[in-house]
Amino acid sequence: MSTEPAVSQAGDPGLALAPGQAGDPGLALAPGVPDPAIDVARLRVALARLSRKLRRHEIAGLTPTQLAALATVGTSGPMRLGDLAAAEGIAPSTLTRLVTALEESGYVRRCADPSDARASTLAITPHGQDVLERIRSESTLVLAASLRLLTPAQRSALAEALPVLEQLAEAPGSSGSGTAETRSH
Repeated sequence: MSTEPAVSQAGDPGLALAPGQAGDPGLALAPGVPDPAIDVARLRVALARLSRKLRRHEIAGLTPTQLAALATVGTSGPMRLGDLAAAEGIAPSTLTRLVTALEESGYVRRCADPSDARASTLAITPHGQDVLERIRSESTLVLAASLRLLTPAQRSALAEALPVLEQLAEAPGSSGSGTAETRSH
């Protein structure tokens, strides 16, 4: 094993991958810079598990992809179907099934695009907006209950990390659907 630090994939010489437990890479600043190493694999797993926990809900019977699309339409306002497919990173055939399911549930409606008679836009319905709000409230309650299990020092550390987590969530290169899901919860 080399003792020289590896340069991050982004090419930033100030960041290097450091070996984590069981061979998982961690992220640390270059040698000589006092900063704790972050086990990137553990962080990814923890964030994925937390995200899954917050997506478990009984309201609406939506899949995570449907919920993400509904949240995007709810946040962005009426949008063309192609724009929704691009925002969510899904194929047009998948989009057709997804939109049909959302329409049949009464969460969205298709409207003729006034600027192009061949196209349509998708808009959230009041029922869809109500469902989104209920899901957000439920997810917030689940997270609040989990936070009560932490010590005051742990909650303080999490509060201090919140701006950094928000920055990571909005950083360029983030996937579009992760962003939409984040907004939906």
